Amino acid sequence: MAMYESDITQFLKTLKQERPSLDAEQREGRALLWDKAPIDLEERARADASRVAQKPYVYASEN
Repeated sequence: MAMYESDITQFLKTLKQERPSLDAEQREGRALLWDKAPIDLEERARADASRVAQKPYVYASEN
């Protein structure tokens, strides 16, 4: 007995057969845009400590 496969499932299977490198390309794209190096907490604390406070409304003109 054959199981039902939706059109989308069939499309994805066909696409992966035609382009076997698709999974690797997707992982490369994810690494490029989303995977980030861990945050150095000491460097982050120094950056936060050296930040200059901004006035509440920077466009106010003082005459």
